[in-house]
This record gives sequence, C-alpha cells and structure tokens, in this order.
Amino acid sequence: MSIKSVAAKLFAKKIYKETQAWSTKPVATQNKVLQKLIKEAKGTQFGIDHHFDTIKSSADFAKNVPVRDYEGLKSYVDRVVKGEENVLWKGKPLYFAKTSGTTSGAKYIPLTKESMPFHIEAARNAILHYIHETGKADFIDGKMIFLQGSPILEKKYGIKLGRLSGIVAHFVPKYLQKNRMPSWETNCIEDWETKVNAIVEETFNENMTVISGIPSWVQMYFEKLQQKGGKPVGEIFKNFNLFIYGGVNYEPYRAKFENLIGRKVDSIELFPASEGFFAYQDSQKEKGMLLLLNAGIFYEFIKSDEFYTDSEGSGPRRYTIGEVELKVNYVLIISTNAGLWGYNIGDTVQFTSLKPYRIIVSGRIKHYISAFGEHVIGKEVESALQEAIIGTTIRINEFTVAPQITPAEGLPYHEWFIEFENEPEDSGAFAEAIDDAMRKQNMYYDDLIVGNVLRKVVVTKVAKNGFQDYMKSIGKLGGQNKIPRLSNDRSIVDLLKQ
Repeated sequence: MSIKSVAAKLFAKKIYKETQAWSTKPVATQNKVLQKLIKEAKGTQFGIDHHFDTIKSSADFAKNVPVRDYEGLKSYVDRVVKGEENVLWKGKPLYFAKTSGTTSGAKYIPLTKESMPFHIEAARNAILHYIHETGKADFIDGKMIFLQGSPILEKKYGIKLGRLSGIVAHFVPKYLQKNRMPSWETNCIEDWETKVNAIVEETFNENMTVISGIPSWVQMYFEKLQQKGGKPVGEIFKNFNLFIYGGVNYEPYRAKFENLIGRKVDSIELFPASEGFFAYQDSQKEKGMLLLLNAGIFYEFIKSDEFYTDSEGSGPRRYTIGEVELKVNYVLIISTNAGLWGYNIGDTVQFTSLKPYRIIVSGRIKHYISAFGEHVIGKEVESALQEAIIGTTIRINEFTVAPQITPAEGLPYHEWFIEFENEPEDSGAFAEAIDDAMRKQNMYYDDLIVGNVLRKVVVTKVAKNGFQDYMKSIGKLGGQNKIPRLSNDRSIVDLLKQ
C-alpha cells in the first residue's frame, strides 16, 4: 500500500467524523447556515430590498423572500453580470457558470469565493466516504478521468465565465494533478466527438482506476474504447473499479455499462449543479445521497403537488429540514453563499432517510406528463423501465417519454421512445410490462387506464445513435447536457422522429 493511499485512509477518517458532527444536528446546522447567510448579505441590494435586518427565523425568511426561478431573479443577476458590486452577495463573484436557459437564453449563475470551495470539497468528500466505508484506497495511485466541458474561460465585464465543469477543472488539487486525465490540451477541445476520440487515444494504454461523468456520455467513451480494443473496458483497464457519476439516474444504464465493462464496478452518485453541490452518496449500503446541510446552502422544500397552489396569497408552504417526510416528492428551493435567494433550481427530490437526511433526485418540476391529470414524474418512468427489464436480456441505451394526445385512431397514450442495445424478443409483452409497472406506481395513471381514457403504452424504437444525433442537432452533444426523461409535449420526440 502506497503512502498516498495510507494518507487517504487517515484523511477519510477525519472527514467522516466531521460529517457525523453536523449530520447528527441537522436543524441546528441549517439554522446556523441561514443566520450566517443573512448576516453576510444584509448590506447587499437584495438584502436591503428584502429587509434582511428584520429576519430572525426561517419563517421570517419565507415571509420576506419569495420563491423565484432564474427569470424572477434575472433583474438582479443582470446587474451583477454588468459588474455592479454588492447586489446579491457582497462584492463581485469569482466566476459565472454559464448554462443554457429555456426562456432567457444563456443563464449566468454566480460562483463566489465563499461558494467555490464547497464544489471542490464535496466531490473530494464523496470519495473519502467511500474509502472510509470500504477500506479501498489503492485506486488513488492510478489514473483518473473526469469527462467534462472545456476549461477555457471567457470574460464578461471583468469576470471569468464558462461551464461549471470547466471552471472546476482549474481547482483540481495538486496531489491529483499527476493522476488526472485527459491532458489540458485534450480537455480544451470543444467538439465533443473529436474530444472523446482524443481521450480514447490518450487513455487507452494507461492504468485507469477511476472514471467519472454523466452516464450517457461515458457510455459513448466506453463504446469507442471497446471498438478500438476489441474487448470489454474492464479488460482494457484491469484496475478500473470505481465509476463516479451525476446528472441522471444510473440504473437505466447499469446493465449496459456492466456489459461494456465486462464486470461490476462500484459507483458513487453525486448531485452537483451550477447553483451548488447539494448531495453525494456517502454509503455503498444505503439508498440515497447525503444532503449537505453545512455547505453554505439553506434548503427549503415545497411539496410537488402543492407547488402551483397559492394559500392566502402567500404561495405554497415551504418546509424546512426538520419538517420533511419520507417518500414525498419535494421541489428543492435553495438560498446560497453565491447570492441565490429562495431559488427554485427545478429539481424534485424524495427523502430516503431522515437520520441522516438522504435524498434521491426524483425528476424536474417542469419535466412531467400530465396531459390527462396523471402527473407522471421522472422517477416513475425510470423505475418502470427498470422493473420491465429485470430478468431479461434487454439493454437500453437511452429513452424519453411523451404523450400522444391526438392519435390517428384509438385512445390517446403515452409513447415511449427507446434506443435499444438488445431489443426485447416480444415487444408487446415488454410494453405490457412497462404499463403494469407504471400503473403500480401512479394511481392516477392507473385510473385513466381502467377508465378507458388512455390505452396502454406504445413503445417506439429509436435508431442507433438517434439520441446522440438529436443532441447534436440542437447543439448539446456531450458535456453536462442531458436528455429529459419525459415532457408534457412532443417537441423532443417530433425531432427524434425526423
């Protein structure tokens, strides 16, 4: 065992103890975070406008600060982007994470000197928790790859901006620099297909032990490795035993990955976003990711089925960490030390544990199907597909679901667009299995089937690489971009059909 791996085990023990200290006092930890945020931002324009000097509790905060999405906060962000100081947070941000918005074009998410360290520490601590629990640390001596966006940054009014993964690339700890791949030059390649090909060439003969990225794009890397080597990825990289991922649920990809790798490998799930690093998988034995309650973020939660209600003109009720329940779908609302206040990031979560607080990402509040009042969410379609392929040889590359409201004949239905690696022998039985699983999970959907409002799901096959071609056609191939699992209209699937 190397000195580096011994040191990692000692450091992992220290971080585990620190985590235990705050995770066993969740309410007190969150109250402390809120008070610090209010104190630090009291003199900002936002703090003055929202009477931060009068806020003493989370109830005061909810009363003074309404829930907003990016559009609701845009007038403040625009002032920050133009170089104005002390608007949302004290001083100016260090960076802007540039993301693509739906209605506002580009979105500029501020990253401050207070918020930036938590993005780095959270990813590090996820690995350290894995080391502490499993005792495995030899992978530290091998090569690690993080499939990410280009680290080349632009400047806007004197502030650097780029994709979050590209910004984070500038903060890789010195002790990982020699282990990290790909090279800086390869990482700077903008075209995703060209970049992946270059990464394959660079890594093919290396001792890769850790691979990280969004599953759909790591899959593309694995397929190209397999094509080049003519054997499973696990034989090319004999010491590869840890896959780190985030952004989407890994389960729909797991069977395909194990086939590409040729064996099972451990995995760690992360929940990072431009707006903050919210959670990571702290245990291989427990379901869900540990919600980071001490990371400069104050969390509020709104029940999904109450989100669009307005009780007494004050909006839906906002729950704090001590008030949440297991298995309830919540919209995640954050206030951060980067100056996002009462901010709806669009993700929905469910708690799998309250001691400590662990979550799974259940979907997006804007990504659902409720064309007939069924309100189907992302977690339900992913779970239904997973259940339908258990015990079969079916393997899925990618999928999305949309309603068909006006079919040429017969009743309306939910249409599942699936790109198969291994197709079902009986497509009718496969569709039936998906439908059965959906009916067990969503009683509203079941009522619509029983009442002959909807007919059972229809599965439509997507051609090989069809989803990659679709993402390329809209300029979102690779990086942190993800396929929505479902939508309430047919804008995505109409393009897929083309």
